[in-house]
Amino acid sequence: MAHETEDLNTFLIISGHGVKGLSEMELKDLPKEYVQPQSERPSNMKIMEEASIPIIDVSNWDDQAVLESVCDAAQKWGFFQIINHGVPLEVLEDVKRETLAFFALAPEVKRNYFKENSPSNHVRLSTSFIPEVENALEWKDYLSLFYVSDDEALALWPTICRDQLLDYMNKCQVVIKSLLQVLMKGLNVHEINEEQWSLLSGSKRINLNFYPKCPKPELTVGVGRHSDVSTFTMLLQDDIGGLYVRAPDGESWVHVPPIPGALVINIGDALQIMSNGKYKSIEHRVIANGSKDRISIPLFVNPKPSKVIGPLKEVLVESDEKPKYKEVLYSDYTLYFYKKAHDGKGTLDFVKI
Repeated sequence: MAHETEDLNTFLIISGHGVKGLSEMELKDLPKEYVQPQSERPSNMKIMEEASIPIIDVSNWDDQAVLESVCDAAQKWGFFQIINHGVPLEVLEDVKRETLAFFALAPEVKRNYFKENSPSNHVRLSTSFIPEVENALEWKDYLSLFYVSDDEALALWPTICRDQLLDYMNKCQVVIKSLLQVLMKGLNVHEINEEQWSLLSGSKRINLNFYPKCPKPELTVGVGRHSDVSTFTMLLQDDIGGLYVRAPDGESWVHVPPIPGALVINIGDALQIMSNGKYKSIEHRVIANGSKDRISIPLFVNPKPSKVIGPLKEVLVESDEKPKYKEVLYSDYTLYFYKKAHDGKGTLDFVKI
């Protein structure tokens, strides 16, 4: 078989096949590199069957009930789904369709986007998470696109999905702004100035995640346990399911069922730090699927890399509490995250006081 003669890295990256190529070989067994330790396998997840993350209708952002629901969900769950958010359904469908179209490209075309060959660090196709530091690999391929400007995106992003992604990001702007205003009000920040916009949402990244059908899903993971380093993340998922979030009890896991037209929002570490722990960034993971391919598209809304993040003074004054986190340059925080395998919420320890 092909992958026995050539080393896995050559097959995945140099030849451009990715994990999708492994999946298409109809292997009976999982390559040993993907076998996770017992503790990380799905069979060890305690699932809370009845629970569900909040689903919030945001058709009116000015409604006090929306503000309360969003801020409450950000504190208790760190995860919620929003419906009636105003991003047209056809825009969401276009993004999903073009994500599938990108991963359906021939390996020799996709090969050009792997970070070893990509013309820019802002456009990179990868498999797993950080293969060079992982003891066990994750069963996924993903294209990561760092947004600088429309012009750069038009020049560098894959033409097959570029226009749809830019349209989607553009349509999400109103949602991002409204969500930030609501979340900030919950932290006693009533007017967001230019400086703060840059701190909260000065950079964005969009990932196209592809989780191919897996021969032995019980032995591996789609994505390991982690929390995001963003301010918050907006996730568009297809109808397959497989995303699990840590329940408020800190032990169980809760499935995030796909809801047509909904966007899943989760608080990231940056906002947990800025809110001095009032809003929670929550561990989440994706299980592999034995019968179907799954895609998801997270849009990460991040602080500008050159900004220093720390507990907001408004939060400390309002609640008269001491800072729980040190101030840190956001680019240093993300650098630390990308140096290690997914390890739950390990990155936050880097800034805890």
